[in-house]
Parts: sequence; C-alpha cells; structure tokens
Amino acid sequence: MRSAKESQYTVRSVPQAVDRALRQRARRERKSLNRVVLDLLVAGAGLDTNGAVYDDLDDLIGSWKEDAAFDAALAAQDTVDKKLWR
Repeated sequence: MRSAKESQYTVRSVPQAVDRALRQRARRERKSLNRVVLDLLVAGAGLDTNGAVYDDLDDLIGSWKEDAAFDAALAAQDTVDKKLWR
C-alpha cells in the first residue's frame, strides 16, 4: 500500500534502447526495474542523496524540545515497584 506521500506514474512510449538500458542496469545492480527508475528520477530531479532513497525519520532531526513533564514520565518508568519484586 502506498503512503500519502507517494504517487504512481504510468510512462508510455519508452524507447526500446532506454528500456533495454534500464533493464540491464537493474540486473547489474540486482535491483528491481522500479527501484532503478525511482533512483534515476530522484537523481534527475536534483534530489540525489548518493543514489539512496530514504524513508526514515530524518525530518525529525533537530526538532527535539526539552519538556519537564516528559522527563518526569520517563523517570517514573525507571522506578521499581518493590511490592511486585519480592
């Protein structure tokens, strides 16, 4: 299932030479044809990250804010209930 951030394309009239080159590259790199095409689209759009496409939490880097209530909740989880551990 696609996430809300993804789109799907249908590309028509792909020249045979381009198709052949893409399929050869996919075999050579042991990737799917879809992955090769996506990597090339990312690079062609100027978004190249060394050929890697990431789907991670990088957009959260640097967004941490200190929160005393959160710290207190974490500290409470670190306490041992002695009645439960006899």
